[in-house]
Amino acid sequence: MALRDKIIERATPFLDEGERVEAAFAAQTFNPYWAFLSYWIVLFGNAYRSVVVTDRRIVVFDTGKWSATKAKSIRNVIDRSTVIGPASGLWWKCETLGEKLYVHKRFHKDVTAADAGRIGPAPTTSPA
Repeated sequence: MALRDKIIERATPFLDEGERVEAAFAAQTFNPYWAFLSYWIVLFGNAYRSVVVTDRRIVVFDTGKWSATKAKSIRNVIDRSTVIGPASGLWWKCETLGEKLYVHKRFHKDVTAADAGRIGPAPTTSPA
């Protein structure tokens, strides 16, 4: 079973009846580059989160220190119109989900998919 499928399956009991999942991805709370300095810093300072984007809302789940897929509790609920990305780099720092989260490059396409399906007006950009 794919990682995204595990995230969705384990988050489903926390979702409302009829809520449809549009995207799901894993994140972590600690900058993974600290591992170059000391693995112990990351080991004891890190926590994983799973983010499930539905047709109604964005839900950030606490998944603990050892798993990125096992939803234990809802950490934060964000309005569906929130723009999450754009994601870039190997470990993208996301600050739009209620706390600073680091998302690996393998999940950047999920962030893009979540933003593509969001509800509400598109962000305005200034003319070049």
